Amino acid sequence: MQATIITIGDELLYGQTVDTNSAYMGRELALLGIRVREILSISDDKAAILEALARAENASDLVLITGGLGPTKDDITKVTLAEYFNTPLVSNPEILAKLEEFFTRRNRPMLQSNADQALMPEACMPLRNDRGTAWGMWFEKNGKVFVSMPGVPFEMEALMQQEVLPKAKQFFKLPAIIHKHILTAGVGESFLAERIAAFEDNLPEGIKLAYLPSVGGVKLRLTAAGAEREVVQQLLDAQLAKLQPLIEEAIYGYDDDTLEEVIGKKLIEMGKTYSTAESCTGGYIAHQITLAPGSSKYYNGSIVSYTNEAKNEILGVKQETIREHGAVSEQTVREMVAGVCKGMHTDYGIATSGIAGPTGGTAEKPVGTVWIAYGSPNDIRTKKYEFKASRKINIQLTGLMALELFRKYLEEKG
Repeated sequence: MQATIITIGDELLYGQTVDTNSAYMGRELALLGIRVREILSISDDKAAILEALARAENASDLVLITGGLGPTKDDITKVTLAEYFNTPLVSNPEILAKLEEFFTRRNRPMLQSNADQALMPEACMPLRNDRGTAWGMWFEKNGKVFVSMPGVPFEMEALMQQEVLPKAKQFFKLPAIIHKHILTAGVGESFLAERIAAFEDNLPEGIKLAYLPSVGGVKLRLTAAGAEREVVQQLLDAQLAKLQPLIEEAIYGYDDDTLEEVIGKKLIEMGKTYSTAESCTGGYIAHQITLAPGSSKYYNGSIVSYTNEAKNEILGVKQETIREHGAVSEQTVREMVAGVCKGMHTDYGIATSGIAGPTGGTAEKPVGTVWIAYGSPNDIRTKKYEFKASRKINIQLTGLMALELFRKYLEEKG
């Protein structure tokens, strides 16, 4: 079964807005075993929309459309859909009542343009939008389904979960398909490919392996498909059991795990806490850590010591250490860990100092040189890296590697 995604909006074509909607919809459809055949990004133009709809109808079973449902004059998707399906626009009493309630609750007047959002193509099934004023629309034609949703990502995502995906499961006869994501850090795609080459060559029918590389790591996706979900799950579990020992040292989690959450769970299990002292990463690691709910149980905070004075006065890094070895040195990050553990009253610390670029490098310490320290005050480990990417990527790589090194350290500690 195949799907086409149509995203509507001049802002997408001008590069003013990044299309995250298609990526989200593609992931969700893949979980149902629906293959996205193509993604079409088009302008707010009636002819372009009509052409895209006709193309999608010929090629796919399911067509998902986002954008152009707002109250302004350039939002023409609804009118164009009514023309395509040869159906009039009629006012929907339920939607109108919800709109009136929406504006009353916010003590704002409801303009005619807002009231017009209650107009819906008569042939569609309205899809309730609890996060905005533009409802979705579900059309059926010759055994095919067209769904129109708002372009605002958090509204579209809610509609997908609450309305579109459940209805799609009922409407289409879909195979049982299960994905398992194996998350790795600190190793490259080529390393993994070589390590698991024999495993990959011997995958049974119905199982596929995909490599999904990102900054500093690779996500492996095992996908199993078949008629019976229980049989599919057993097949996937058997292959996962074969794969795990081949790359055990590189795996930090599965599916929706994050490196920060894995570390947090381990620290809670150990009854320990940690903190960070960041120079070149400028608080990036702290931001990643505190994205995890409940991180205050094991994370006390961060000191962003961007200058030598801050390293000396706040973290207690000796002036002679910086003078003799430099801010980007093994000796400095060691003292940063000791200082942040003392200042934040934590069991463990992580410290980073480096030259993120694009300037500031020397022959001895080129751009991308980074020192990372981690551990407890009486057991501090260090590692040097020389990254070759942009400033932003160098910072991300430093943060990821610092956390991965610390994760492995905690595993060693038990």
